[in-house]
Formats: sequence, structure tokens, C-alpha cells
Amino acid sequence: MKKAWLIVALLVLSALIVACQPQTVEVTRVVTETQTEQVEVPVEVEVPVEVTRVVTETVTETVTEEKAMLGSAERPIKVLFVPSVEVDAIISGGEILANALEAATGLKYEVSVPTSYAATIEEMCASPDDTIGFIPAQGYVLANNRCGVTVGAAAVRFGLSWYAAQYVVPMDSPAQSLEDLAGASWCIPDFGSTSGYLYPSAEFAALGIEPGEIIEAGSHNNAMLGVYNGDCDFGTAFFSPPLLPNYERSWTYGVDNPEIWRDAGVSPVRNEEGRTFVAGGPDEGGYRILDARSSVSDTAPDIFDKTRILALTDRIPNDTVSFGPEFPLNTANKIVAALVDFTASEDCMQSICSEEFYNWTGLEAVTDSFYDPVRSAMEYLGITEEDVLGG
Repeated sequence: MKKAWLIVALLVLSALIVACQPQTVEVTRVVTETQTEQVEVPVEVEVPVEVTRVVTETVTETVTEEKAMLGSAERPIKVLFVPSVEVDAIISGGEILANALEAATGLKYEVSVPTSYAATIEEMCASPDDTIGFIPAQGYVLANNRCGVTVGAAAVRFGLSWYAAQYVVPMDSPAQSLEDLAGASWCIPDFGSTSGYLYPSAEFAALGIEPGEIIEAGSHNNAMLGVYNGDCDFGTAFFSPPLLPNYERSWTYGVDNPEIWRDAGVSPVRNEEGRTFVAGGPDEGGYRILDARSSVSDTAPDIFDKTRILALTDRIPNDTVSFGPEFPLNTANKIVAALVDFTASEDCMQSICSEEFYNWTGLEAVTDSFYDPVRSAMEYLGITEEDVLGG
């Protein structure tokens, strides 16, 4: 009994010792996860944000041809003359002028004579930054209206900044007044000519006169030769007053006869220098004739004996030196100053100062308003640039 109790006691002690030792136990964790659904709720919160703008730009690169300098050999200044007199005389005289301008300004020039007044204006508008035009009053107004051509100066002829148009008939014509020209055939230089067409047309309209066939001769010279050759009943062209004996006084518009020189009783003679004198010229107590017929007196020496001036129009502002609308102002002023000097030189007598050319003796500064009488005549007739230049 005592032995059995001892065995039980030993077993209990062993169990206690085992319980006090470290044990390794494999545990399987069973985790139950509860998923919570997240819902986005908009909340206004002021948050400082630095914004960098990314801009995508489409850049169109315009490639333009770089122009040579104005007045260089590669890009000479274009000098345009209307074909109002013989083209050969304009070309040869124009080259003399161009050479003088080059020497004075250091720039290069290129002379040309377009086929008509309208073609001259179109060329100035097509080349707005490099053209100079020697154009008459109506041509200037048309060019100013068309594209903004600007006037640089007006021509002076023997101290006058005006001229007129002359109606010339054969010496034996029965016409004694403008009314007698109703229905008569008419030679004109060009429909763009101020003296050759615009002013006579305005006068005819004011008087209710309707001339007959109009023949566009191509120049003032040809219009006068048309009358001389019997191609038309009358012709119109420019008139500049004659110079009187000993330069004692100037011819007076509206007072003196346009052919006052006929008082000398002798026929005009063209000298070797191309000047047309009566009884030896003013220095010798005679006269110098400056109207359009003097330009063809070498071709037709007896034109003054075969034709006469029937009447004159109102006075007309002289022809212009005009510049393309984008021509540099400083360069234009330099050229005008050089032209003033040129008209005072001997070389000018072989160029724009000769009777075969434009018969200029100087230049004077004018503004656009100087040509308002021409605008008025055009408005009176209802003449627009489209009528002369086309649409």
C-alpha cells in the first residue's frame, strides 16, 4: 500500500516537471477579415498648387526671298517714262539722266518706256518700293487712286508750273471755234493724256460738243503729225507759251495770241540744237516756239505753215516726278534734289530739257492738292481709273 502510494507520488512529480518545461506548439490561426468598401466622397480642400502650362504651338515659318539693296546693281531703281514723245529720244535722254543720278546719289538706275500711260501706272503699282515715274497730271491722279503713288515734284517749263492743251487744225480748215469741231475726227496722243485727252474732253462736254472718230496716235508728236498728214480733222497736244523778243515780258495766258510769233511775218526755223526760232530767237529780238509741233519740226519743217492753233484749254498742272507708294522717303528726297541740279546742267539739254523730250527747265516741290483741278475734271466727266486702266 505504501509502495503504491510512492509510485503515484512519483508520477505526479514527473507531470509537474514536464509542465514547467518550454513547449513548441503549432498553432493554426483562423482569421476572419471584414472588408470595408471605400467610397470616394468629394471634399473641397484648398491646396496650394504650382501650375506649369504646357503649350503646344504650331509655328508656320514664312520663308521670303531676301531682296538686294535698293539701288544696287542687282536691284536698280526703275525709272519709267510715259511714251508721250519718240521712244528713241526718251531712251537716249533717259540714259543720260540715269548716269547723272548715279553720279549724284551713288545708286543704280534702269530706264524703260512702257507701251502706254496705263502700262506705266500698272508697273508702278506692281513694283511699289523701287519705281520712279515721269507721268503727267492725269496719270498721277490715276496712279494715286489705284495704289497710292506719291508726287515728289512738278515740272517747271521756263518759270511756269502749268501748261495747256492746244487744239490744232490744218491751216485751211474752215473751223473758227470749238463748236465747229462737232463731228470732226480727232487725233489724241493717248486716252491717259491730260492735255491730249482729259482737258479737251471736259471742255467739249461742258460746251455740249460731240467730236467724231477718235484716233489714238500714241504720242503728242504723232497727234500733231496726224493733223499735218491729213489723218484727222484736228488734234490735241501740249502747249507751252512761246518766249518773247528780248525776254522783255512773259507771254500772258488769256491775253496774248497762242501764235503771237506770227506777227514777225516769217516761218519758224529749227536750228542745229533742235530749238525752233522765229526771226532769230529771243536773244536777237525774235521768238522761241515751245508747243508740241516744235518736237516734229525736223520731220515736218513746214508744219507751222500747214497747221494752226484754234484754241487752248484751261491751264493744267505740270507733269510729275512720282514715286511708288512704298518707295523710301529719304531716298526719294535725295533723288529729287539730284534732279533739281540736273535740270540746271548742260546735260539736261540732251535729256528731259530738250524739245524732243519733255522740255523741262526745272522742278518745284508740290503737294497732292496741286492736282485737285485734274481730279475735278475727271469727276466732271465721270472718268474713273477703271475707264483708263481697266478693272
